[in-house]
Amino acid sequence: MTRRNPYLSAASRSTALALGLFAAFAAPLPAARAAAPAAAASSALDRNRELQACAAKAEANPDGARADAARWQEQGGGDFAKLCFALAQFHAGEFKAAGTQMEALVPTLGKDDPKAAASLLGRAGWAWLRAGDQGRAERLYGAALDKTPGDVDLLIDRAFARAEGERFWDAIADLDAALARDPKRADAYLYRASAHKALSNYRQALADIDSALELKPGDPEAILLRGNVKALGGNLGAARDDWSLVRRVAPDGEWGRAAADNLARTAEVAGAAGKDAAKEKPKKAQ
Repeated sequence: MTRRNPYLSAASRSTALALGLFAAFAAPLPAARAAAPAAAASSALDRNRELQACAAKAEANPDGARADAARWQEQGGGDFAKLCFALAQFHAGEFKAAGTQMEALVPTLGKDDPKAAASLLGRAGWAWLRAGDQGRAERLYGAALDKTPGDVDLLIDRAFARAEGERFWDAIADLDAALARDPKRADAYLYRASAHKALSNYRQALADIDSALELKPGDPEAILLRGNVKALGGNLGAARDDWSLVRRVAPDGEWGRAAADNLARTAEVAGAAGKDAAKEKPKKAQ
């Protein structure tokens, strides 16, 4: 199973993860820290602001963010500057280097904050998954879950890693756990449907897609997947109806383009089936 089909695209997923990384660092200072000298508190807030600015720049302009991070390090930015540099590496496609750096920062940036440690471990896992090392990614997600047991996003992320290694039942187990904690996650239903599809459990896949669509009506990704499952189950006509619907609701998006490809690939098959059916009718009338 690839990362792009049927799961979320790499671009959209990495964006969400990058934005979520800084919650642990950018949150208001705990009461104990608030009692520290005003200068120290101000410095911490400045670092958080710098890190958030770097995160935004890393996604849009990784080379520029890398240069900023290097200057920040020279000015004494420390581990926060190193994290900024790792983010720039990630968005530049240097996934192994980014994952290695994020892992190395866990003992310091995550020392007194399990959520911060889990966030870094999870993001390192995502980097290693993008680098093609599914096993290392899964181990990092597991370590992150040890820090924050039951974290829904981490469970979903580990499900990605497990599916990448074609361990679909293990992926389903993680998604079951995620949905038990948050049954409103349409994405988790959709990912579980994808895993069932890979296992040829088409009835379960369709049930999960229905659940996803109840939570997110008209979602073109879900409708596209439903068409794919129907096609694999032998119902090409119904599949083509779904793909046509995707073309109408998202004509210019990636799901619409995928649906158009499916329609084009199956047009010849559908036409041949129609001709065969037409030939059979006279024989039955004789």
